[in-house]
Amino acid sequence: MPPELPDSGAVRALVAHRDTLAATTIGDLFATDPERPSTMSLRVGDLVVDLSRHRATPQTLGLLAGLADECGLRQRAHRMFDGAVVNTTEGRAALHTALRAPRTEQVLVDGVDVIPGVYREIDRMESFTRAVHDGTWRGLTGRLLSAVVNIGIGGSDLGPRMAARALHAYRHPGVDVRFVSNVDPDDLDLTLADLDPSTTLVVVVSKTFTTQETMANAQAARRWLVDALGADAPSRHVVAVTTALDRARQFGVDDDAVFGFWDWVGGRYSLPSAVGLSLMLAVGPDHTAALRAGMRLVDEHFRDAPFDRNAAALMGLLTVWYSTLGPARSKAVVPYSTALGLLPSYLQQLVMESNGKSVTEDGAPVGYQTSPVVWGSAGTDGQHAFFQLLHQGTPLVPVDFIGFARATDEGDERQTMLLSNLLAQPAALAFGRSAEELRAAGVPEDLVPHRVMPGNRPSTVILAPELTPSVLGQLIALYEHAVLTEATVWGIDPFDQWGVELGKQMAQSVLPALAEDAPAAAAASLDPATRAAVDRLRAWRRLPG
Repeated sequence: MPPELPDSGAVRALVAHRDTLAATTIGDLFATDPERPSTMSLRVGDLVVDLSRHRATPQTLGLLAGLADECGLRQRAHRMFDGAVVNTTEGRAALHTALRAPRTEQVLVDGVDVIPGVYREIDRMESFTRAVHDGTWRGLTGRLLSAVVNIGIGGSDLGPRMAARALHAYRHPGVDVRFVSNVDPDDLDLTLADLDPSTTLVVVVSKTFTTQETMANAQAARRWLVDALGADAPSRHVVAVTTALDRARQFGVDDDAVFGFWDWVGGRYSLPSAVGLSLMLAVGPDHTAALRAGMRLVDEHFRDAPFDRNAAALMGLLTVWYSTLGPARSKAVVPYSTALGLLPSYLQQLVMESNGKSVTEDGAPVGYQTSPVVWGSAGTDGQHAFFQLLHQGTPLVPVDFIGFARATDEGDERQTMLLSNLLAQPAALAFGRSAEELRAAGVPEDLVPHRVMPGNRPSTVILAPELTPSVLGQLIALYEHAVLTEATVWGIDPFDQWGVELGKQMAQSVLPALAEDAPAAAAASLDPATRAAVDRLRAWRRLPG
């Protein structure tokens, strides 16, 4: 078994309970408790979160809730909501929840209520969005702006990109919103290839306006605009989401087109802030308000509901159950919705950048498994890619299945087919197919071992009537608070991301060595393997195309 959590009463009770359940399968649990689908399902907002296909009982959930209580999850959650410093290594609050709080709420950071500032930026975003949509804000030549290109990376890209795709059915007519994040020249070139500069708005998202990849792409987009429209083009065709007003002004952005946010907004939690401006341009102010309201609904559920009936907390606690007190090393997320196809990528950053840590908040090494690897794709594509491993592979991989009763075209029989697959896969993972069942079905004996499905593979099934802006907000907040729950049990800071920084710093050392006219000394500080790769790449780049 994996190393255990630090010794405590709650941990000892869970370990004893785990050992008691070791020989019990999910099938056994259903056989002894046919009411499991009711007793092990939770309702939050429009979401029904079904935990019945887990290697767990109501007692398990109660013991996990006891662990959350013992670790101080309630207190930590309230401190986060109240604006206390919960990002301990950076000395900051983590107040993404304030971005969707009502105007009437008061949240103090260093004695200052942040809610009026939040709504000043929301109001400015809404006014700007309506001006673009109704033609009050036009391009330099007087034409309507019909294309928006969001340039950012990480949290400045993944959230709005994922949400804009998820809410494609709610898009404002006549506005084509695209996203560029990769510094690979092809990303921007292909995005701009069929666009007209006179009808294109570029949204540059960078807190400091110095992010290397973002600013390289932003400068290239600026040249594209200026070459076509002249030096004044940025004043009507570029807006900035940043805290660096002076740098945005130097870039040519009009002060009225600079939208700000705060140090207490972490990148991967920033969608409801001005970072979501491109999403608002895509779907309009009303739908982004509904998304924030959906987030708020789950915020309140997480903050107030008892942990043994708290959907977000239990999702995080079950990750601890499998990854720290069990053998799981990864987790799959499979939305049965093409619109939600980018959700696994979004959750990779949310989960692994938050909880991919190996030291506790006070700097001590952890002695146990923390964040699992998160991966997945949209069903039914995933079924024909990696489900073989889920059903018959050696790793244990818990799966989150997400689906919706209604599609855009409610009468399409393909939605019924999609839902049949959504429901069949968790059943097959949970209950499998035994050798006896195969023999009874007439399967040749030599094929029986190959066709046995062991079952007993856990999954969560999350269902909602349809994918609305509110439901998307509910899903995002559900996972955000599951991440906080996991981090609290593991004793780590889920709001910093120091592991992202070293590679970015080292890239600054490699960059001058790759220049065509770089002196030999430019590579002197590099390690031998990197230096050899630099030499090889420079030689190839000198060869005729």
